[in-house]
Amino acid sequence: MSQNQDTVVKKSRGRPKRFDREAALDKALELFWAHGYEATSLSDLVSATGAKAPTLYAEFESKEGLFRAVMDHYSQKFTAQRDAALRSPGQSVTEAIDNYFRATAACFTDCSKPAGCFFICTSTALAASSGELARTLLQRHQAQEASLKAFLQERLELGELKADTDTTALARYLSCILQGMSVRAREGAIREELDSIIDTMMALWPKLTGVCQAKA
Repeated sequence: MSQNQDTVVKKSRGRPKRFDREAALDKALELFWAHGYEATSLSDLVSATGAKAPTLYAEFESKEGLFRAVMDHYSQKFTAQRDAALRSPGQSVTEAIDNYFRATAACFTDCSKPAGCFFICTSTALAASSGELARTLLQRHQAQEASLKAFLQERLELGELKADTDTTALARYLSCILQGMSVRAREGAIREELDSIIDTMMALWPKLTGVCQAKA
């Protein structure tokens, strides 16, 4: 080996590996989603992300800090996808709700990641001592419901829903359907089973909203 080649090898060996935050969040999300907060240890996270514990602490400060970053990561990656289906231009209110729920069913049953909703799955597995995290997860649930309510209120004001529609109650009902779909997916339900739940919901849609014709 020449002197120049030897110098290049030594420099290469000494160069620190760059921390990939996005990849680490993907791996941590999968672990927390599958096993819950308490059941996922720091050693599990180190093994999955390939980062050393000091690196994770430097980036996220603590296991809880990493979990909070994972919550944001999930919202940006998956919640935003489903919201895009709800808010896609040119849809009637019926089409938007139908597409939103179908996109959610696809997300909940995607075999490439843990089943169900990350927020619902992790909140049900939290210990009583994790009060602050439980409150944060509850806020995420409430944000989803609030987003549905805001959408329904906008369509009410546009005259797409009957004038006396209680958008608060309707958003709460739709949120409960989503939570039930998450539980069923976690129990092993496949996409077709969740679609059948959506079919039933959409059959009831005209009575719930005064919209005369549901999407076929």
